[in-house]
Amino acid sequence: MAAAEPAARKRRPKGHFAAGPGRAKRPRGAGRQLEAGMRGILITCNMNERKCVGEAYSLLGEYGDLLYGPEQFSDHEERLSGSDREEDEDDIEAALKKEVGQIRASTEQKLRRFQSVESGANNVVFIRTQGIEPENLVHHILKDMHTTKKKKTRVILRMLPISGTCKAFMEDMKKYTETFFEPWFKAPNKGTFQIVYKARNNSHMSREEVIKELAGIVGSLNPENKVDLNNPQYTVVVEIIKTVCCLSVVRDYVLFRKYNLQEVVKSDKKDAQQNPSSLTEEQNSEVVKAETEEEKKSPKEVKEENKNQSEIESEPKGNDALTV
Repeated sequence: MAAAEPAARKRRPKGHFAAGPGRAKRPRGAGRQLEAGMRGILITCNMNERKCVGEAYSLLGEYGDLLYGPEQFSDHEERLSGSDREEDEDDIEAALKKEVGQIRASTEQKLRRFQSVESGANNVVFIRTQGIEPENLVHHILKDMHTTKKKKTRVILRMLPISGTCKAFMEDMKKYTETFFEPWFKAPNKGTFQIVYKARNNSHMSREEVIKELAGIVGSLNPENKVDLNNPQYTVVVEIIKTVCCLSVVRDYVLFRKYNLQEVVKSDKKDAQQNPSSLTEEQNSEVVKAETEEEKKSPKEVKEENKNQSEIESEPKGNDALTV
């Protein structure tokens, strides 16, 4: 009888499926944590990390295919001939070992060009990259957005390429950066530079000490490397999350508004000051018009715009500023 069937079942207590002492809850992104040795792209967002990852995959996939061509996967299993499989049919143990090896090899070969990993900080997404140069890709994205002024994201704020990672301890960082900085700063290479520093979920590192030590290393590679806090050729980005130090050396950091995707698509007089030769006569007239309209605004309108502007900043300027 249908009426008697529910009586045979007992409702399990509410905590039955809860993680017990021996069944710890699996953390988000378990098995895919940001760690020393990774390269990729560090992205800050406005609260919605899930949507940020989706936007990042879409944007990086679009420009990744443009620069490097569509992703190609080679299936390891297709290499196995029928005779190889028949030889192992009688040996179960060998067949199991071979299957495990095939799965591992297939997984290694099918590593995505872009793969999200747990960053270790709120409102921060780390996209691990394979087979590409993060600096070139991100610079290309920002250059295109800066030129077209076409907004392509809603929740992504800043997008920083990470060319190298090491342990976030001073001795490890000094040893790592002595080699890491060479392509940009070792003689005969030289350039003006600044260092920007940000630490998240880390209290044992000193901002002043890090900047001082890294600036000293840049200077030791070539005495002609000079600090420029206004419009440097290179910006050394130092992002520390827990015990991992993320590093990169980027160009056009000021021009591209600290690599902020929300800000880089905006037009104002700063672009004309930093790169006046690239503006056409029509664009110059638009800048003048924008300035005139700005002057006509009431103090109340200006105050409201300033309030909205502060809401989309990725971090407080005090933490992202540079002094050497």
